[in-house]
Amino acid sequence: MTEISVTEARTKLADVVDDARVSHTPVYLTRRGKRIAAVVDADDLDQLLSAAEDMADISAAAAARNDLARGDIPIPWDEVKADLGV
Repeated sequence: MTEISVTEARTKLADVVDDARVSHTPVYLTRRGKRIAAVVDADDLDQLLSAAEDMADISAAAAARNDLARGDIPIPWDEVKADLGV
């Protein structure tokens, strides 16, 4: 079960959730033949979100290194803390 209509999913919600949880593959919910949402295992979602955050951090660090390599002046730490209200 990789795709199911929202209407059918309403009648089989427990099965849809179990399928996503056990198979560790998303079950896509469709409306008029188009994917509109997905049911995924909660642990799998947590791992995906964590990986996305890690990639964003890596990208930000690379951008900061590039700024320094170009000679951009970093923002003083006291100014950062003041902007954050710390």
